[in-house]
Amino acid sequence: MSNAKEKKRAKKMKNQPTSVIFPSDGGPSHREIWRQNGGEGTHQRRKQESRSETSRGFSYQSTSHGLPKYLTVSPFVRARAAEIKAMLKAVTQKSSNTLVFQSLPRHMRRRAMSHNIKRLPRRLRELARAEAEKPEHQKKELPKSKCRKARRRHINLVAEFNRRQKKNIWLETHIWHAKRFHMVKTWGYCLGDKPTTKCYRACYRAMANHCLLQDLSYYCCLELIGKEEELLAALAQMCNVDTGPTFAAISCLGGRRQGALTLYRKNQYPDGALGPITFIWKPRNETESASASRQLWIWTHPVFKQDILAELKEVCHCSEPLEPCNPKPVVTLSQEENKMDVAEKVGQKRKRNDDSEMVVPVKKIIGDGTRDPHQPYSWVSQTTGIVIRDLTMEILRYRLIGPLSHCVLTEALKAASVHPDLVTTDSEMNNWWVENCRNPEQVSLHHRQEAIFELMQGLSSSDLPSGTVLGLTVGDPRLGLPKKRSKAMPNPEKYQDGEKVRQLILEGVSAECAQSFLWDQNICNNVTENKLPEKDLNSLRSKLLVPGSHLDLGPQESKIPILLVQQPGKIAGDDRPGWGSGWDILLPKGWGMAFWLPLIYRGARVGGLQEGLKHSLYKRTPHVPSDYPDCPAGVQFAREVERDLLEKFKRRPPAKRANYIKHGTLAPFFCPWEKLTLDWKPQNEASQKDEDSSVLSSEDSAAEGEAACGPSPGVFVPGSPMTGQLRKEMDASSQDNTQVENVTDMTDLCEKDEATSNCAFCVLRSRKLLRQVSAWCQPTHVKAQKMRRRASKLDEQELTEEALLPVVQCHPRALVWVCLTLLKKGSPELHATICIPSKGDLLQLSKDKNFCGPQEPKHSDVFKKMVLKQKEMKKREKTGKAAQNITSSPMNVTPTEQEDLTLGLWPEPLPGVISHCSRVLLGFVTQGDFSLAFGCGEALGFVSLTGLLRMLLDQPEDQKGLVLLRNPASLQYRFARLTVEV
Repeated sequence: MSNAKEKKRAKKMKNQPTSVIFPSDGGPSHREIWRQNGGEGTHQRRKQESRSETSRGFSYQSTSHGLPKYLTVSPFVRARAAEIKAMLKAVTQKSSNTLVFQSLPRHMRRRAMSHNIKRLPRRLRELARAEAEKPEHQKKELPKSKCRKARRRHINLVAEFNRRQKKNIWLETHIWHAKRFHMVKTWGYCLGDKPTTKCYRACYRAMANHCLLQDLSYYCCLELIGKEEELLAALAQMCNVDTGPTFAAISCLGGRRQGALTLYRKNQYPDGALGPITFIWKPRNETESASASRQLWIWTHPVFKQDILAELKEVCHCSEPLEPCNPKPVVTLSQEENKMDVAEKVGQKRKRNDDSEMVVPVKKIIGDGTRDPHQPYSWVSQTTGIVIRDLTMEILRYRLIGPLSHCVLTEALKAASVHPDLVTTDSEMNNWWVENCRNPEQVSLHHRQEAIFELMQGLSSSDLPSGTVLGLTVGDPRLGLPKKRSKAMPNPEKYQDGEKVRQLILEGVSAECAQSFLWDQNICNNVTENKLPEKDLNSLRSKLLVPGSHLDLGPQESKIPILLVQQPGKIAGDDRPGWGSGWDILLPKGWGMAFWLPLIYRGARVGGLQEGLKHSLYKRTPHVPSDYPDCPAGVQFAREVERDLLEKFKRRPPAKRANYIKHGTLAPFFCPWEKLTLDWKPQNEASQKDEDSSVLSSEDSAAEGEAACGPSPGVFVPGSPMTGQLRKEMDASSQDNTQVENVTDMTDLCEKDEATSNCAFCVLRSRKLLRQVSAWCQPTHVKAQKMRRRASKLDEQELTEEALLPVVQCHPRALVWVCLTLLKKGSPELHATICIPSKGDLLQLSKDKNFCGPQEPKHSDVFKKMVLKQKEMKKREKTGKAAQNITSSPMNVTPTEQEDLTLGLWPEPLPGVISHCSRVLLGFVTQGDFSLAFGCGEALGFVSLTGLLRMLLDQPEDQKGLVLLRNPASLQYRFARLTVEV
């Protein structure tokens, strides 16, 4: 018998009783007689004997001869009774995992035996019935919609989609994006990150020459309703005129323009930044009085929404919910199936009951990923009467970027037709439009808006004033969908009215033409609810006499109110003004795909989050939310980026990743702004004390002291600002010196912020100070001389110690937004360091124009031995060996800190960041790449204001603004030109 057969037989016979066969030529031994008579032995010994006998395949045979000489009846009977009991137990107990019908011979088995007990022999039916009643053999309930045909039913698809977006809300264009984009789940939404196709340069060509389309419907809209005086008084506490136009700007207050600014906590400017916003005032009607309530829309990114909303409720005293929130529960797939008449029995078809009520499919739920659905979405103030509403996802927003954006809009959208002779019907569809068509003033306004909309087809998107708002009512864009995708191009010959075009460019759109029915919530709900379904639209198209011809619905065509907002392109700086401008289109919810496809069929290329990041890089504007480090949401976003980069770093083996300690990079995955500003502040205080002693000695010694404190050729030493005593002397003689008057004016500008600027770092957003710093960063070439002549007309100061004093004292821990352009080859990366070049570097650059930059000496990894010891300790603990005590290291790192050590990364806390390398650190890069718009490497980031001013003061006139850039995983410094664009 083979080994496999022996194992199989042993498995079957493990529950069988031991058989004793007496041979004819011999008798049992005394031990066997004792066991046969009922003798007891140890359990283990009997078990071993039983296993040995069973494994050999035959019964135990005694070596002795003959029958036993005597027999005790009672032990013998007890022993036989135990054997019979064991035999009956073995018969009833299963010896394998097979089912009852599988124990039959193969020729007697039938397929129906697995589910039909009556097909089994009668002697096995009871066992099979008992076996079927066990829980493990019960049939599992299969999903009712298990086949693909059932899953693809519209009612089941909608229910399944609603279930899948409980955590991350989908936009109305989600299905379209999911088929063509890499999707990411962020900020409570599921958004398209980048296309799956190779279209990096194609997207740049679209935004530079034609049109790039983005879905920004995830942006949050907050509506404020109240008296104009009350709103302006409350909002004035959250902004400052130093940063630019506020809510009270004349051009924005009338509703003609869209405004943009950065909000702060109540009366905490320049600290306590909350985030950037854009706002639109509803234009006044001629019939409204000055005391009538106004509407204001504030648009912001979802990461800033909660902080801004909480601060708005505080300044407006809106704490009571306007109405209770009773959200409708999301209908799941099982609940939808229960509404239908489904047969419960297996094997019976489901039939639709035509006599019963029609089951109406549930519409796709359009929710908000930034708030809890059980929380209220509107609040009112009992004292001021201001009402705050959260309109997130109630209004869709699409952005078109490019010079031909308006050509795409005019081709895809057509103004709604006017029907003044129509009578109001019982159906609610277009009733609001019929009533407005009876008003001659509304009809005249609609025709003026239509004329302006068509007139702009021959213009570029950057020709109009920035932030221009135009209201319009358009027809259903699905009716004019072309058969093939085409590229919309301008037609200047069609619009030759130069006087009207010139007037439109100079004056913009009037406040009257900026009115739109989109501000009326009731009209928006009517338009959303009475939208003609796609099924009915296709049914009407199929009934056309000429297939493919235009479908004219006449008065039954849907009318949709929209709002067009011009997005300014590159405003700051003198090069390429207006680049990257475009239009934003605001429309009611439910009409997302109806407007999305016509825009694409007119030649618009779709971009995702990554294309928006590159657009801000080419436009040299801060990107939301990574370029707002002084906001709580910006700090949280930086932590998430750090966590993701650290996880990606740890997934790679040590030999296949960079050792940042040897590269001299302290923070490769984040920007330590707190550490940077703190390290620059004490150096200024120390240098100020040195300046005190030099000023008290004599004027000549002070001059010698300044020369002595200058930077050496190899190492940069921060200069010393003016002392408080010298500041008083300067103020005393201000009447005789005009330059001192300018310094005093700058001091007065900064004194009001001095009390709140010492607690934490902040980003400098004062336009006057930024213009002054921007002028100081310009070198003395022809273009800079023009700017300096313009600066002299604006009474801007020269770069001196007296001019730096008030700025440094009022903003000791401020960061400045800067733009960096590489002089030679190179491509900046995220978190690259911005450093100050030494005098030797500048001297070598002036001698050799091809000199790309110095190189950082390789650092030693002082933590490598600790990491190896930690690794050995973990191995010993894993193998069970006793862990050895770790001796104290020269870096004074405790064992608890050694548990978090990673090879190649500097552990916390970080040492001094500005003097860690051979070049003094000035700031970090937040965006960087090779710019297709400029044809060289470009970077955007922040630098310390104190360090920047000290660097500019010590640099030669013809080399102002030259800095060094170094990527985190590189030792090579590269020269770059630093500019501050305002």
